[in-house]
Amino acid sequence: MIKIVIIEDEIPARKKIIRFINELKENIEITAEIDNVEEAVEFLKIEKSIDLIISDIELLDGNAFEIYDQVKISCPIIFTTAYDQFWMNAFETNGIEYLLKPFTLERFQKAWNKFSVLNKSHASNEILLKISQIQKEIQPKSFKERFSVISNKGIYFLETEKITFFKAEEGVIFAFDDSGKKHLLNQTVLKEIESQLNPNEFFKINRSELVNKKSIIKLERYSKNALALEIKGWEDLLITSQSQTAAFREWIEK
Repeated sequence: MIKIVIIEDEIPARKKIIRFINELKENIEITAEIDNVEEAVEFLKIEKSIDLIISDIELLDGNAFEIYDQVKISCPIIFTTAYDQFWMNAFETNGIEYLLKPFTLERFQKAWNKFSVLNKSHASNEILLKISQIQKEIQPKSFKERFSVISNKGIYFLETEKITFFKAEEGVIFAFDDSGKKHLLNQTVLKEIESQLNPNEFFKINRSELVNKKSIIKLERYSKNALALEIKGWEDLLITSQSQTAAFREWIEK
C-alpha cells in the first residue's frame, strides 16, 4: 500500500489530483487531504509512514516551504503550482518533480513513474540519496567570479571576466588581463583553478596555460598538430599542445 498525502488548498485542483491517482490503478491510500500550512505541520509531525507528498506551494495561510522548514520529511515530494519561480526551492526540499498547473494526466504519469523508480528501493535513506543526486543534477553549478591577487600593498581582487588567460610559472599562477598586465594569484594549482571556471568559457590549451574564449583574436597553424593563439592585449602567441589541439578545435566552435 502506497500512502499519499495531498496538500492543496483549491478543491478543483485536489479533485483533479485524486482523479489522476485513480487513473494509475495502483494500490494507493490517500492518508490525508490538507489545505493549510499549520495543519500540514501538525499532521506530518505525528504521521511518519508517508510514502509520497503531492504538494501545492501557495496555500491558504502561507507558503508550503514553511512546512518543510519545520518538519523533517523522509519521503519524496511532487510539487504542483501555477508559479515557475519556486522550482529551485522545490528541489532543495525532497522535491522530485515540479508540475506547472494546469498539467495533464500524461505529465502526472511521468512524475509518478519517477516516484515509482525511487520507491522500488523500499528504504528511506536510499530514496533520500537518490533525491540528493537529482538535486545535484538540476542545480546549476556556480563558477568563480573573481580571484584574489597578491601585491606588495596587500591583496586585491580581479574579476574573472577580465582575465584573458592564466599561466603557471615555477610553482605560482599568474592571471593576465586584456591590457597585458600580469597578476600574481593567491592560488598555486592550475588544475584547481580550472575546476572553478566555466568550461564553456575557459580551456586548458597546454600543461601551463588556460585561455578565455572571449580573449582569442585569431588562430594560426603552428605545426601539424598545434595551433598558435593571438590573445587580446598580449604580444606573444600561446601554443596548444599536440594532445589538446583536437579538443580545443571542438571547444572553440561551440
